[in-house]
Amino acid sequence: MDGFTCRDLVLATGGTLLLGKEDTPIRHISLDSRKMEGDDLFVPIIGENVDAHGFLCQAIVNGAAAVFTSRHRQPEEVRADIIRQCGDDVPRMEAAMSAAWIEVADTKKALQDFGIYCRSRQKLPLVGITGSVGKTTTREMIAAALSAGFTVYKTPGNSNSQVGVPITIAAIPKQAQIGVIELGMSEPGEMTRIARIARVDCAVMTNIGVTHIEQLGSQDNILKEKLHIQDGMAENGSLILNGDDRLLRSVIPEGNRRKILYGMSDDCQYRGEDLHLVNGYPVFSAVHENKRVTVRLRVMGSHMVSNALAALAVAHEYGIPMEAAAAKLEEFEGFKGRQQIFTLKGGITVIDDSYNASPVSMKAGLEVLGSMEPEGTGRRIAVLADMKELGPDAPRFHREIGEYIAVHPVDQVVLLGGLAAEIGHGLCASSSPVPVVFCEELEQVGQWLNGNLKQGDCVLFKGSNSMKLSQAVRHLEEWKGREGS
Repeated sequence: MDGFTCRDLVLATGGTLLLGKEDTPIRHISLDSRKMEGDDLFVPIIGENVDAHGFLCQAIVNGAAAVFTSRHRQPEEVRADIIRQCGDDVPRMEAAMSAAWIEVADTKKALQDFGIYCRSRQKLPLVGITGSVGKTTTREMIAAALSAGFTVYKTPGNSNSQVGVPITIAAIPKQAQIGVIELGMSEPGEMTRIARIARVDCAVMTNIGVTHIEQLGSQDNILKEKLHIQDGMAENGSLILNGDDRLLRSVIPEGNRRKILYGMSDDCQYRGEDLHLVNGYPVFSAVHENKRVTVRLRVMGSHMVSNALAALAVAHEYGIPMEAAAAKLEEFEGFKGRQQIFTLKGGITVIDDSYNASPVSMKAGLEVLGSMEPEGTGRRIAVLADMKELGPDAPRFHREIGEYIAVHPVDQVVLLGGLAAEIGHGLCASSSPVPVVFCEELEQVGQWLNGNLKQGDCVLFKGSNSMKLSQAVRHLEEWKGREGS
């Protein structure tokens, strides 16, 4: 984020500089008053429970060079608030008085307006990723495939929201030749807002599931909302769609935009064939027109093939030979909380897929568990927690997971949460002999693991992020230690 000053912030937002200098440089954006990188713009977001305007002086002391404010209209109001927040702390007060304070009508909208301003100054193409499941893994795979021919910038972490996307856009460095950004949404109108900031040239849609159905009502509504990724898209842009998804394959792009299908179905332009698993890792042939390339992935599960095909399609559409893109995909090993597989001392294998969960991704995680070959008398153990934001049909979706387990190779199930208990009910209704442990608290999960894990066991952790199964994974790592460490 080079070359921006407070003058740009005022111009982008229509705001007013109440205190400070127009030529103050801005190099980063922060939403957390405790975390600054230097020369930051601090944007105080007004939440349901906390108004971050109460931390403006703290942000400045920690390194913010400028702040947005919708709580102050005159310089005198700013000075009075600085005195109130700083008290007798003179150095703190002097720092706050020397920073740039920019008055805006709405701090979140001002951040979005600045994102639009930044995007207007950029020439590089952007690839946008959306979908109900697999956005982040697909983003990472696309970035890997594109790196065969470009300097790639990608969304850092999970910054895919109304506040995350403008920060991502603003942070794109000048040396980047192409960007891969994730666009998430959970409520009506949200995709339109972030799509108009990003103005992507190419959009990838992974699938239309039931995540966020609680807010949007139906899968058709989810599809309609996600298709707003075209808002602001270049007129000659492309929609790259999962052709194995019933709803996506029937999409008709707006205007003259191209429709490109990827998947295992026969009519997909980028097609996977001859899929098989080697020790749980997918090997398949990627086919496009008369070209056929063998791809060997280093992430487990057949569902990863769809993500890889999306990556190959994007890379090839931007001129990268499939062989070169496939070579980069074969280097990809996933990342923390999303099907990270490692072995603990004592011969226990962990599949850490604790970052999030939906019915589709939970079944995919169970497929990976089923593909594992425990050593000796080891067992395949599924530690599963609630899947959130599934609406009134949530109990049914969880029971269906139990029915799925009943016909797949799982030896023990440990469940956390009231909704996850429905998985056990679905399993029992299927007359499955698989033993089930019901836990109400995360601590009970840890206690069961402490008392029951043995050498050779393979353990899957899967649930919505708010269920905090990642803490159970960390507990195991601290208790046993990783093999080789």
